[in-house]
Amino acid sequence: MNRIACVGDRDSVRGFMAIGFEVHTADTLQEAEKTVRALADSENVYPIIFVTEEYYNGMKHLISAYAEKVVPAIISIPGKNGSQGTGLAAVKELTEKAIGADIALNS
Repeated sequence: MNRIACVGDRDSVRGFMAIGFEVHTADTLQEAEKTVRALADSENVYPIIFVTEEYYNGMKHLISAYAEKVVPAIISIPGKNGSQGTGLAAVKELTEKAIGADIALNS
C-alpha cells in the first residue's frame, strides 16, 4: 500500500491525519529538511510527500535533488497563513517545459 506523507508546522498539517496521511510536524526548516530526506530515502519510499510552502520555499536545493526521480513527488501545499503562490508557479513552470510556451493561468 502506498503511503502519503505531509510535512509542516503542526497547525498546517494536523488535519491531514483525518484523511489517512502520515503527518510529520517540524518547528524549523532544518527539522523539515531532515524529515523530507528521511522520508524520501527510506526503504519504503513515500511516492508523494506534501510540504507546506513555508518550508518548501526554504528547501529548493533539496527539492531539486529529487526533481528528476520518479518517486517521491514532493509537492507544496499552502500553510496556515494561506497560499504564497508556490504551487501555481510550479504548475506554470512544468506546463512551460511540457509545451514549450508560457500560457496565462487566470484565477
